[in-house]
Amino acid sequence: MSVRVRFAPSPTGFLHIGGLRTALYNYLFAKHHGGECILRIEDTDQTRFVEGAEENIVDICRWAGMEFDESPEKGGPFGPYRQSERTELYQKYANELLQKGMAYRAFDTSEELDAMRERQKNAGIAAKYDRTVMRSEYTLGPDETQRLLDSGADYCIRLKVPVSGDIRFNDIVRGEVIVNARDVDDQILLKSDGFPTYHLANVVDDHLMQISHVIRGEEWLPSTPKHVLLYQAFDWEMPRFAHLPLLLNPDKSKMSKRFGDVFAKSFREKGFFPDALVNFVALLGWNPTADREIFTMTELIEHFSLEKVNKAGAVFDTKKLEWMNAQYLRASDGQSLLPELQRILHDHSIKISDERAKNILILLRERITFLNEIPSFGAYMFSESFEIDQEYKAKHWNEETSSIIHALLPVLKATESFEHEQLNEIIGGYSKEHGIASKFIIHPLRMMLTGKQVGAGLYETMEVLGKEICINRIERFLQEHGNPS
Repeated sequence: MSVRVRFAPSPTGFLHIGGLRTALYNYLFAKHHGGECILRIEDTDQTRFVEGAEENIVDICRWAGMEFDESPEKGGPFGPYRQSERTELYQKYANELLQKGMAYRAFDTSEELDAMRERQKNAGIAAKYDRTVMRSEYTLGPDETQRLLDSGADYCIRLKVPVSGDIRFNDIVRGEVIVNARDVDDQILLKSDGFPTYHLANVVDDHLMQISHVIRGEEWLPSTPKHVLLYQAFDWEMPRFAHLPLLLNPDKSKMSKRFGDVFAKSFREKGFFPDALVNFVALLGWNPTADREIFTMTELIEHFSLEKVNKAGAVFDTKKLEWMNAQYLRASDGQSLLPELQRILHDHSIKISDERAKNILILLRERITFLNEIPSFGAYMFSESFEIDQEYKAKHWNEETSSIIHALLPVLKATESFEHEQLNEIIGGYSKEHGIASKFIIHPLRMMLTGKQVGAGLYETMEVLGKEICINRIERFLQEHGNPS
C-alpha cells in the first residue's frame, strides 16, 4: 500500500501547537515512506468558522518547512479539499446508509433532546441518544415518518449502532482497542441543515482520497469506534490508525486552547526559529535515540517511526524549547541569519553594514536566546547613549581602578591591532608586569564600554567595537567620572 496521509484541521481559530505536531507527524511519516501528505480543511461546522484561520494554518505549516502535496491551494486529483465544497457527496453516502438500514432519521427538536439529557442525568445514566423512546423512525413508524417527510419537517440522520457486541481496531501507538457497542452513541451523521458531522465527512473523505494511515490526536480516540462502524457499513477497507499522546502543561494538566499561549503563531512572533520549534515539537512523544536532541528536518524524516511514539502524555517544557532555540542560534554561521537580523535592526531604526551585523551576531549569540534580543541586549553596539549599571559601577569604579585605567589608556592608544588575541596579550602582559589583578582592569573596562556586567568576552567585544569607539568611550568616561570621589 502506498502511503497517503492527511492533516485535516478545522478553520475555527489559529493553529494550536498540538495541531502543528499532528501536521508534522503526518508530514514526517509520509516523507519517510516516500508518500503524499494532504491538507484537507474540515469546515462543515459553519457556526465556528473563523475568518483567516485557514490562511494561518497554511502559513504556519509553510513557515515550519511543510509543503503539502495536495491542498485547497494546490489542488490535486481528489479535490475539492474543503469539506464545505463536498456536501453533495456526504448527502449521497448518508442516503446510502439509510437504504442499507445502517442509519435512520430522527426528528427530535433541541428542546426534546435537552429534556432527554436531563432525564438521563437525574437517573444517573450517561448521556446517549435512545432511539427507542425519542422521535426516530423506530418509534414513529413508517406512516408517521413519511408524513413528517412530506410536511418538510427537519430531521437529522443518525448512525445505527449495534446494541451488543464489541467494536475492535488496532492502533499503531496503543495496540488493540476494544469498545463495547452499548457504550457508543447513535452519532448524528448528517445534520438538519444538510451539512455532515465530522464523523461522516471524515470517513467518506478518507476513503475517497485513498488515505492509508490516519494520524491524529488522542482526543479523537473515543470517536474511532464510530468510524470503524462506518467503514464496516460501507464495506470499505479501513486505514491504519495512530492516536498521538496528549500534550501536557508542566503540572501534567492537559494543554488547552483556552489557557496560556499555545498557538503556533505566538512562538513565531516571540522569535523562535522554525527549525527549533519543529525539532522540539517532533520530540513531544517521540525520540529516535537517547543520545541526542538536535535534528534537522531531513534527519527527522529519516528516523521517524510511528511505532516509537509513546502512549504517555508529553510535557511541553517552554524552558527546554528556549534552550533548543539557543542551540540553533549558536550553531548558525551568522550569514544565513543576516536578512532576519537586518529586518529586526531596521525595525529598531538601526542601520549598519552586513559585515558589522554578522560580527555582532557572532559575538552575542552565546549570551542570548532569540535573535530579536540583540537590539536591547547589545544596545551598546549601536549607540553611545547606552545606560550604565550603577550597581556594577559602584562595585568596580574607585580611586584605585581609576588610576589603573588612566595609566592603561596610553597603552591601548599605542596598540596597532585591536584583534582580541593581541588585546589579551597586551592587557594581560600589562596586568602581570604591574602586579595588577586582572579583575581591576577587565571589570572597569567592561563597565565603560558596555555599561553592563553580562556580555561576551571583553576582548572580543573590544575587537568588534573597534579601537576608535573603545578609546573614545574610555576617554569620555574618564572625563565625566574620572574622580570616583
